[in-house]
Amino acid sequence: MLLSGHATSVALEPEFWAVLDAVAAELALSRSGLLIRIDEWRGRRPLASACRILALQWTGGDRSFAERTPDEP
Repeated sequence: MLLSGHATSVALEPEFWAVLDAVAAELALSRSGLLIRIDEWRGRRPLASACRILALQWTGGDRSFAERTPDEP
């Protein structure tokens, strides 16, 4: 996968991928599309950490990520 023009891979536990796949489905995004949005949102945080944090927020009921536009921090 290319993010910001760089080849990138993300290794996460299956439980996190399950949540992220549900997030992607709810937002009508592919997994790649979701990762692009997470990359734009994460700031200086490592991508894998940002994925885990989003998954934890989402399972805790925080849907604010869904309300952000891709260029919002």
